[in-house]
Amino acid sequence: MATGDEMIKVVGDRYCVPYTMELVVKKKIQSFSNSHYDVFDTTGNILLRVDGSVWDLQRRRVMTDPAGFAIVTLREKQPIPWKGEWQIHEGESSNSNHFLFRVRRSSGFHFKSNLDVYVGSRCKKGAGDFRVTGSIASLSIKVRRGNSIIAEVSHNYTWKSYKGKESFKVKVYPEVDYAFIVALLVIMHENENV
Repeated sequence: MATGDEMIKVVGDRYCVPYTMELVVKKKIQSFSNSHYDVFDTTGNILLRVDGSVWDLQRRRVMTDPAGFAIVTLREKQPIPWKGEWQIHEGESSNSNHFLFRVRRSSGFHFKSNLDVYVGSRCKKGAGDFRVTGSIASLSIKVRRGNSIIAEVSHNYTWKSYKGKESFKVKVYPEVDYAFIVALLVIMHENENV
């Protein structure tokens, strides 16, 4: 569970709600060149979208609200999958003034792609501010802050997964930034599908 009543906002406090948020994330390859994620609440309302090119060597994904306004941009810093680092900025900026957080693989060669998350400009070796454990292949991911689980993801693996259509169930605990959690899910999925 999340840590006490403390709000965990990374992308923005408007993505933090006082109750457990259940989300459905649907990913599909729209064409030979684009991947697309739609994020819905349990009533089917679209909350977020994430788009990006499949063939872009410098992988870039833009998260937007339902009206199409950019919330954050996720960019892979190094195109080498086992050393992958992603940097996340507000809107479509790459300016250091709009930098929010970075995500790095915990280590190079593991069956589980654990990720360390560093908020702000802080980025030292060792433990990050958050840790993502598990893998898409194991059908389960957990996002932790210290020893507390702040979100859980399960992969709904079906025959459609082979056709480029995948679905995830996401449980985000109260007062945790769900846009931040969706960004981590996208990065984990992109890292595992290189």
